[in-house]
Amino acid sequence: MSKNIYDFRPENVSKKLGSQSKVCILSSKDVFDILKPENVIVMACNTRIKHVIPGIMRAARELDAVVAYELAKSEGSLKGGYTGMTPEIFFETVVGYAEELNFTTPFFLHGDHVTTKSPDPEVVGDSRALIEAELAAGYTSIAIDASFNETPDNVKISTELGKIVRDAGAGLEAEVGEILGTGVDARITSVEDAVEFIEGMHSNGIVPDLLAINNGSKHGNYKPGEDVHIDLQRTHEIYNAIQKWGVAIAQHGITGTPVHLLGQFADHGIRKGNVGTLWQNIAHEGLPPDLMQQMRDWAEKEKLDIKNATVVFKKEIDSISEEYRNKIADQAYENAKEFITNFRAAGTATKVVQGLTG
Repeated sequence: MSKNIYDFRPENVSKKLGSQSKVCILSSKDVFDILKPENVIVMACNTRIKHVIPGIMRAARELDAVVAYELAKSEGSLKGGYTGMTPEIFFETVVGYAEELNFTTPFFLHGDHVTTKSPDPEVVGDSRALIEAELAAGYTSIAIDASFNETPDNVKISTELGKIVRDAGAGLEAEVGEILGTGVDARITSVEDAVEFIEGMHSNGIVPDLLAINNGSKHGNYKPGEDVHIDLQRTHEIYNAIQKWGVAIAQHGITGTPVHLLGQFADHGIRKGNVGTLWQNIAHEGLPPDLMQQMRDWAEKEKLDIKNATVVFKKEIDSISEEYRNKIADQAYENAKEFITNFRAAGTATKVVQGLTG
């Protein structure tokens, strides 16, 4: 007998939503168990400014695509990060839009880059507290980023924190090879490093669904004239080497990559593509000009990246008029459709539902 897709909502989500809600939040483990054999990429959106979310949802529903909504530790921490969104606020924001829009297409909520730069117990403890708060809030997927550490410590940290994630039934992403950017100084992840890391985690009884690597990408906007270089050959070599453990590749730093090139990424084992700064750019372009100028003036005075103005002006950003909200959502919709199409992700929602329910 076939099952109901809502039977697959993780316990932490079911407790929050109740049986009447039709919001379909799944564990990314279940999503990627179905999609890893397919040459498709799930778009993961770092929605730092909430007004892009309705547009992304509209595109996901129209194209029948699984999408992830995510915030990194720096973006949305226990204290809110530079977006002002704690895990609880982010969950309520995404679910609030889903309920409002009657959005029933499957998606997952992802804690991106739980950065852990040292094996020091206090540092690891801070990451553990954030992971526990994200899971309690209703997140269904976590990325542990201990890539700043040497491989033995990376394995130890990722295993310790990964067990918390797995025990909650959530999906797990890990990282090896810190993403520093393009060029000769970038520490491109080697096949040997990736295999050593996954073997180490496997020997500890924990294997991630996805491995984020440094293949030449970068976070944030590309500067004018800066080359975009993602080493797909190395990516494929790593994928081939770790596929026997059932691990696929997560691609970070996609903003700035020509969209028409993205389809071929799936042919090299990439199954999740993080798109972050693009949504911020769309929101900034759609905000009221006077508010955007205030944010620029603040960033210039403080000598900080404009993204840091998000939390300072959160109240003003959240309360912009319907005209500007619609403008941002409409542009996010157009870009989301383009990414979903080029990621070959159209139809993935039905594939996941059918694959899980039989």
